[in-house]
Formats: sequence, C-alpha cells, structure tokens
Amino acid sequence: MTYPPFELIHPDGGLDILLLCDHASNAVPDGYGTLGLPATEFHRHIAYDIGTAPLVRDVSRRLCCPALLGTSSRLLIDLNRGVDDPTIVMKLSDGSIIPGNADVDPYRNEPEFQRRVALFHQPYHDAVAAQIARVRALGRVPVIVSVHSFTPSWRGVARPWEVGVLWDLDDRLARPMMAAFEAEGFVVGDNLPYIGFLKNDTLYRHGTAQGLPHVLLEIRQDLIDTEAKQQVWAARLEKMLPLLVAREGVQEVRFFGSRTDK
Repeated sequence: MTYPPFELIHPDGGLDILLLCDHASNAVPDGYGTLGLPATEFHRHIAYDIGTAPLVRDVSRRLCCPALLGTSSRLLIDLNRGVDDPTIVMKLSDGSIIPGNADVDPYRNEPEFQRRVALFHQPYHDAVAAQIARVRALGRVPVIVSVHSFTPSWRGVARPWEVGVLWDLDDRLARPMMAAFEAEGFVVGDNLPYIGFLKNDTLYRHGTAQGLPHVLLEIRQDLIDTEAKQQVWAARLEKMLPLLVAREGVQEVRFFGSRTDK
C-alpha cells in the first residue's frame, strides 16, 4: 500500500450528517499496475465516479461534517458491494474486460480475493461503522448521504435525468430530496438510472440494517465535471441537506426493512 484505504475528512465534525463517496478515486495501489487495462480506461466511469470526490470534500468543508471517501478504483474492488456479491471484483465492465481480475473470486483465487477485501474493502466499512458508532455513543442519529455520479448516456442512448435519488423502503430523505430537486427544475430519477436496493451494499449495511436514515444521490457527470460546477453543487447541497435532516422524524432509528428481503 502506498496510501491509506480511505480518506476521512472532519472526523470530529458535526453529528447530523455523514457523507460517503464509495467511488471517489481511480487510483490503483502499487503492485497491481493497470490491472491489464490501457491507462485511458481509468479516466472513464468504469474506474470511478467522475466529479464526486472534490464535490464531497467541498460539502464536508462547508457543513463541517465528516466524510469518508474510497481511495482505490472500483476496478480493484467495489466498495459499494457486499463481499457475497459476484460483481464486487468486476471481470467485465461496460464492454471492457479486466485481465487482472480474471480469476479473482472466492473460488478460483481466494487468497487474492480475501487480500483485496482485507486491505481495501473492510477498512473502509470499518471506518464508516466507527463514525456511526461515534455519533450513536453521543445519543444522536446520523443521516447518511452517499454521493455518486452517472454518465450522460448509456450504450449510445442519452439519459434524461440530471439527478437520481436512490432508496430502498426508507423514504424519509428520498421523497423530500426528490421534491426539492424538482422544485429547482431538475429532471429527477426515482431509483433511476440505478436502483437503490442491493443486498449488503453500503447503504444496506450501514443504513437499512441499522435503521438509520439514508439516501444515495446520483448526479449526472456533465453537471459536476469542472471545479466551477462542483462549487455550484456544493452550495446547493450545503443549503439542501440541513433542511432535509431537520424534518420531523428523520433523525430517529426506524427499521423499514428492504425490498431485497422479499
């Protein structure tokens, strides 16, 4: 390792909001090279969520709240997957075969699979759990906001949404967040362009399973691909998130269950 497995900002910051950025980085640790891919592939969405890292850092600074960011590319291991998910180490992503991942799974190359879990995946999730435990020990309930980005088109088809709000059964943040974006004139995807209920992903593990309020925000990449655009979005979230958190019934432990349990 040449860098820590996660970046933690404002670890002793405010108790109301915990920001997460699973796919913040396109970096690959020493010893893995480019996983057999051309270096140009690491500038694509398959490697990381473009624009999210500087945005999350800025929002964390503005709100003085803790934020956790992954520091390795999702091509190495996907932090937003459970260890039982076959896509946690992707072998094929958006048409690109990843040679360095060809046999990395619990059946063919378990030592390397477990090594990646132990060095990169588990430390990140342990850090998330530690931040939650810090707030809960003080008698407060943290609101988890995970920030991702998505491509403007998929397989040649333009995506109409500008933002997507992903959620499972706990709608305490999702519905008012969608309404807030729609009031600003945005085209909002309700569990689009992805679904927000995946067994043992980050928000299932730290939100759903613990009864904590949570939401996953997807922002279209062309809206946050420059510093100027990121600042606009940081200002928007600086204003929006505290209002959402302050809503009645949000900062409570409530178990809604999951659509994945049905």
